[in-house]
Amino acid sequence: MAKTRAPISTKQPAERVVLFRLILPGDTDEQVAEDLRELALLTKTAGGEVVGILTQRRPHPDPAYFIGRGKVEELKQLVQDVGAHTVICDDDLKPGQVRNISRILGENIKVLDRSGLILDIFALHARTPEAKIQVQLAQLQYLLPRLAGMWRHLERQYGAIGVRGPGEKQIELDRRAIANQIAILRRKLAKIERERKIQRKRRKNLFRVALVGYTNAGKSSLLNRLTGAEVYVEDKLFATLDATTRRLSDGEHTILITDTVGFIKKLPHHLVESFKSTLAESREADVLLVVADSSHPAVEEHIQIVHSVLDEIGATGERILVLNKIDLLTPEQLAYFRRRYPDAQFVSAFQGRGIEYLKSCLMEMSEEKKIC
Repeated sequence: MAKTRAPISTKQPAERVVLFRLILPGDTDEQVAEDLRELALLTKTAGGEVVGILTQRRPHPDPAYFIGRGKVEELKQLVQDVGAHTVICDDDLKPGQVRNISRILGENIKVLDRSGLILDIFALHARTPEAKIQVQLAQLQYLLPRLAGMWRHLERQYGAIGVRGPGEKQIELDRRAIANQIAILRRKLAKIERERKIQRKRRKNLFRVALVGYTNAGKSSLLNRLTGAEVYVEDKLFATLDATTRRLSDGEHTILITDTVGFIKKLPHHLVESFKSTLAESREADVLLVVADSSHPAVEEHIQIVHSVLDEIGATGERILVLNKIDLLTPEQLAYFRRRYPDAQFVSAFQGRGIEYLKSCLMEMSEEKKIC
């Protein structure tokens, strides 16, 4: 009897990653634990596997290494012990800090910061031409100030003699090339924004609602529940990058509900700038449903972060807090949130609880323009 061969797996093994974080005066143990948990989730979303964590308490970041030089040596030993390929900092690193850390860890170890990781996830999840342009623009703006550091690193590696001139010339050529590409992408986005403005003008007489919130709060699931849509849903950070609009109608009134890109702590400024056309849906909505995962241990901080980003982008619509995933709460936790946020809507997009009441509130608001 012929033997059957086991199927050959073509799945790439996960990239092994060590996380590191600086603990500054005023950082609580809970805050540090939550930040590292979120960074681990981001790493998993990007296809990595966290195999080690390193922290250091300092009064301020080291200007040359972010963490102290001795701690970078400790990081190197940890990377070797666990067989990691990449280290990720839970903050933004300056180009010189990346270069200095790389010099100690070795050329084969990738050094990333939080913004670089988030940009990588956005690039991974960008599906439409608009999202791809927005992510590419943010990546180039992130890369531009790091060019000189990359070339200085190359010069030190091979020696400055005979390389300095061409290196400086190459930096300038690269800068020009990237600046030209940024200009092209901005023109493309400006064209898309003009088209979006025309679309929004056509919808001017319709009541518009935007779903906003921290990433993975359940906005897409809520859109599906409210409108019967079948928008892509996945239990991952930044699964939705494109604004998706669906109609909700009771036969008498029609509401446009838009699902938008999720927010996160320390959202890279380049991304906020690049996604202006997508975020415009939030800016111009009549009502903003601020969706929060009520089961998340840092839900109150998430709500504050969302309000801060909405203020930053100039969103002026009426805001209604929608606490989602109440099916995951104990009766005591639910009672606490009802006392803490008496004007909030309490729903479970998974079970459908509270959805009909939220729909009726939105319909009433569309008719009378008042908060329910």
